[in-house]
Amino acid sequence: MNELDKHFEPQNFSDKVALTFTKFLRFLADTFFKKRYGHRAVVLETVAAVPGMVAGMLIHLKSLRKMEDDRGWIKTLLDEAENERMHLMTFIHVAKPTWLERAIILIAQFIFIITYAIIYLISQRTAHRIVGYFEEEAVRSYTEYLHELETGKIEDQPAPEIAINYWNLPLHSTLKDVVKVIRDDEAGHRDVNHNFADVIDTRSRIQKSADIEKKEKLKKVEIKENDQDLNKIK
Repeated sequence: MNELDKHFEPQNFSDKVALTFTKFLRFLADTFFKKRYGHRAVVLETVAAVPGMVAGMLIHLKSLRKMEDDRGWIKTLLDEAENERMHLMTFIHVAKPTWLERAIILIAQFIFIITYAIIYLISQRTAHRIVGYFEEEAVRSYTEYLHELETGKIEDQPAPEIAINYWNLPLHSTLKDVVKVIRDDEAGHRDVNHNFADVIDTRSRIQKSADIEKKEKLKKVEIKENDQDLNKIK
């Protein structure tokens, strides 16, 4: 399988919820933007820049509260948020959204910040899985965008200066080159977030197993103490 085509198959109800939520948002994007990939990218990258910042902030506060190490998650998530922000800055130059579209972007961002924060507080695993599926869809969208550029259905254009500077692209680079590096970024974010969800799931199962073992030990101690008390009575 092509590395770009990787898909995480849902393993449980939480994964199915994450995938369904993602498919619903994809349906809205397809319905509203259709083949306007530049404008689609502006809105989607605005939303995509939210999870890393929200998750990083919540883990930061948890780390302070519990006085424990974050295992490098905060930096990874904040780097992801910054990378997604640069995607947005790039497509602002490409799509040149109107004031109405900018207003829609602000509304979408406000709603998603609150929604994602609530999801993350309820289930970190589900939240990271959602982002993993988001990024899978992003990879598909940029692959479609690239196809339109390569076939001439969308006119190629010189890469924005901000993109050339950020990704250290050659000066003669075009939008096709930008879409390729952004798609690679999204594939990386996909793998990181699916991995985070898996790590959280593994920790949860280990903790549950430890709790069960602890309860069994306590039960054995109680039984032993009860037997001793009965022997004393006899």
